[in-house]
Amino acid sequence: MKRLNVDRARTLRRAQTDAEQALWYRLRGRHLLGWKFRRQHEIGSYIVDFVCADAALIVELDGGQHADQVAYDERRSFELQTMGYRVLRFWNNDVLTNLESVLEVIVEALATPAPHPNPLPGGEREPR
Repeated sequence: MKRLNVDRARTLRRAQTDAEQALWYRLRGRHLLGWKFRRQHEIGSYIVDFVCADAALIVELDGGQHADQVAYDERRSFELQTMGYRVLRFWNNDVLTNLESVLEVIVEALATPAPHPNPLPGGEREPR
């Protein structure tokens, strides 16, 4: 299964959509405030569009096909969140027509620390 995901990720990197290419151009090489992003990266059994591991932030771009798979996308986002990641979703059209606004949302998320994936129940504290 691992090898299939690696091959699939490689194929997805070679066949990027126009929106993925536009966003990747701005994220690659630590262009966005020095944050390192990876594209078409395997996390668990999923391949995510973009991830900044240091900030535990995933950026997903959705095309028209995602309108028909809302339940799947919600379940996928939930599972990635239980692994400690925050998931941002943007429509391809938003990236292509308003890239600066998309980047502003990503920068804001990078500036906000990720919540702990397993917070203690209300009122409890970490042992000292």
